[in-house]
Amino acid sequence: MTGRLFALALALWLGAVARDAGDAWIDATVLPDLGVETSVEVLARDGRLLRAYTVADGRWRMAVDAVDPRFAAMLIAYEDKRFHSHSGVDIRAALRAVAQAVRHGQVVSGGSTLTMQVARLLEDSGTGQLAGKLRQVRLALALEQHLSKQQILQLYYLIAPYGGNLEGVRAASLAYFGKEPTRLTPAQSALLVALPQAPEARRPDRAPDTATLARDKVLTRLAAAGVIAPDQAQAARREAVPTLRKAFPALAPHLADRVVRAAPDTALHRTTIDAALQSRIESLAAEAVAAHGDRLQVAIVVADHRTAEVLASVGSAAYRADLRQGFVDMTRAYRSPGSTLKPLVYALAFDEGLAHPETLIEDRPMDFGGYAPQNFDKIFRGMVRVREALQLSLNLPVVALTDALGPAKLMSALRRAGVDARLRGKPGLAVALGGVGVTLEDMVGLYAMIARGGVARPLRVTGAGADGARVMSRVAAWQVADILSGMAPPVGAPVNRLAYKTGTSYGHRDAWAIGFDGAHVVGVWMGRADGTPVPGVFGGDLAAPVLFQAFARIKRDLTPLPSPPASALMVGNAALPQPLRQFRSRNAVFAAVDAPVVAFPPDGAEVELMEDGLLLRVQGGVGPFTWLVDGRPVVVAERSRASVVQVTGPGFVAVSVIDGTGQSAQAHVRLR
Repeated sequence: MTGRLFALALALWLGAVARDAGDAWIDATVLPDLGVETSVEVLARDGRLLRAYTVADGRWRMAVDAVDPRFAAMLIAYEDKRFHSHSGVDIRAALRAVAQAVRHGQVVSGGSTLTMQVARLLEDSGTGQLAGKLRQVRLALALEQHLSKQQILQLYYLIAPYGGNLEGVRAASLAYFGKEPTRLTPAQSALLVALPQAPEARRPDRAPDTATLARDKVLTRLAAAGVIAPDQAQAARREAVPTLRKAFPALAPHLADRVVRAAPDTALHRTTIDAALQSRIESLAAEAVAAHGDRLQVAIVVADHRTAEVLASVGSAAYRADLRQGFVDMTRAYRSPGSTLKPLVYALAFDEGLAHPETLIEDRPMDFGGYAPQNFDKIFRGMVRVREALQLSLNLPVVALTDALGPAKLMSALRRAGVDARLRGKPGLAVALGGVGVTLEDMVGLYAMIARGGVARPLRVTGAGADGARVMSRVAAWQVADILSGMAPPVGAPVNRLAYKTGTSYGHRDAWAIGFDGAHVVGVWMGRADGTPVPGVFGGDLAAPVLFQAFARIKRDLTPLPSPPASALMVGNAALPQPLRQFRSRNAVFAAVDAPVVAFPPDGAEVELMEDGLLLRVQGGVGPFTWLVDGRPVVVAERSRASVVQVTGPGFVAVSVIDGTGQSAQAHVRLR
C-alpha cells in the first residue's frame, strides 16, 4: 500500500514538474508582431467603401469589422469544431489524424486547429516539417494565453490566404462577390471556408471546377453535421462560383488620394462624400466628354452649401493615364475663371452703394488708362440695367464697376471668400474678366458663399466645419442670386430658377458653369488638362448643359432660393434714389471733383449707439447725399452733411454715402 501511494505521489510530482516545465516553455515563447498591417481605406459619409489601397507588399488585406454569423459558424464547424473548448491544440483531432495516416498510409485529415493555422500564417512557416509543426503548437498555445478566442478568429479573418494577392475574408468577399462579408449566401460562405486550404489550386477565377468541388465538399460535410439544412446545401450547390475577380471600389479616386496624402499615418478616412451621388456624377462626367474627342476633360464638384460639405468630387472623366491626362485632379488645377467672377464684382458694387440691380449702366467702348476691353461678341448695347448686364455677361459694365471699386478690393474679397487667386504682378482691371488663376473647388466655395447669404465657409470633405466670415451683405448676396436665377437655361434643359453663371477663358481654354439652388451648389469645368485651346468651346454651350444634368442627378426638383431680406430695396429704376438710377464712374468722369468721405463714424471704429440712433457725417463731395446701411437706403437726397438714423444693433455694419455726382465712400464699423 505504501508503494502504491509513493508511486502515485511520484506520478503527481512528475506531472506537476512537466506541467510547470510546459508552462515555462510556453511563457518563453517569442510572439510575432500581432499588429497586422491592413489596407488604408477611404469611406463615404454612410461608411461605404470609396477606395482602398494595397498594403506595402502589394496585397489586399482589409480590416474586418464583422462577418456573416453563418460564415463564422461554418468555418468553426468545418475547420475546428472544438475551437471554443481547446487551449490551442486539439489532442483528439491530432490523435485521430495520426491514426488515420497510419491506417491509410497517407494524410487523410489534418489536426491543425484554427489557432495553429493563425500561428503558421503569422510566421509564414511550412506545414510539412516536424520542427515547423512543433513551432506552430508552441505558438498556438502561447496565443491562447495572450488572446481571446474572438481575437484569434479576428486574426484568421485578416490573414487567411484566398489566392493571388488576396488575404483575409473581407478582401476575398469584395474581390470574388463584390460585397462586404456581412451578408453571404451559404454557397459564398462555403467557398470562403474552402479556399484557404489550397488558395492557389482552388482559385475560382483560375480553377472554377476545383473551387466548385471544394465548396461542395464543405456543404456536404456541414449538412451531414446539421450546421445547415440539406435543402440549403442542395440549393447552394446549384449556385455558380465566380469566375472573375471584381475590381475593388475606386470612387472619388483623386479626392481619396488627396485625403490620404494629407494624413498618411491614418488608416481609416471618413469623408462627406455621398457614394451613390458620386457614382452618378462620375457617370455623367464620362458621358460629357464621350462625343468630344480623346483630349477634352471635365471636372465636377457638388457641395451642400448649407453645411459646406462636399458631396461629390470628380477630378477627371476617368482615373487613368490617357490623352485626357485622367490622373490629373482638375478640381485643384489653377485655370482662368472667365466671366464666373462677375457676380462677386456686382455684389461688392451693391454693398458699396455704387449700383442696384435696376441701376442703368452704359455698355459702350471705354478706355481705362490704355486698357480697352471688348465684349465677347464685339457688340455694344448702350444703356442697360445692371441686372441685364450681369445676365448678358457684358464686359464693359463690370470693368467700369471694378475700376470704381479698385482691383485690390476685388482681390481682398476673393481672399476673404477662401479663394486662393494666383496672379502675376499687381492686380489690374482684367481680374474681373478672369485674368487670374483659381481652382474649381475654390470657385464652388465662392458661389456657396453667395448662396449662403454672403458668409464664406471652407468646403470640407473630412473633419468638422469651420466658422464663416462675412464677405458681402445678405442683401447683396440675395440680389446677385436673384439676377442669376433669371438666366435662361441652355437649350434642352428644364426651365427652372437655378441661379447659375457660365464663363469662357481667353483663347477658349476653359469652359465653366457654376450654379446653386437653396441647398446645393455645383461647379463644372471643361477643357484640356494641358491648357491648350479647344476651338469653339463656350461655357454656355459646353459646361452649362452638364451643370443642369448634374442637378437632375442630385434630386428631382430644385430647392427654392430664399425670400428677399426685409431690408432689400425692391423698386424699379424710377423709384431708386437719384444717385442709384444711373452709374457714373467716379474715376473717369468726376476725377476733378472732391470725393466724399465718411467723416463719422470712421472706418474700423467701434461706436456706441445714441438713444436717437447713429450719427452720420460726410466730408467733401457734392450734395444732396444718400446714406445706405448694409446696402439699404436710410437717408435719401439729404442736403445736410450730418444725419441721425435708426439702425439695428449691436454688430458690424457697412455705412455708405453717395453724393449728388454719384461718387461714394464706405466705412465698416462695429456698433455696441
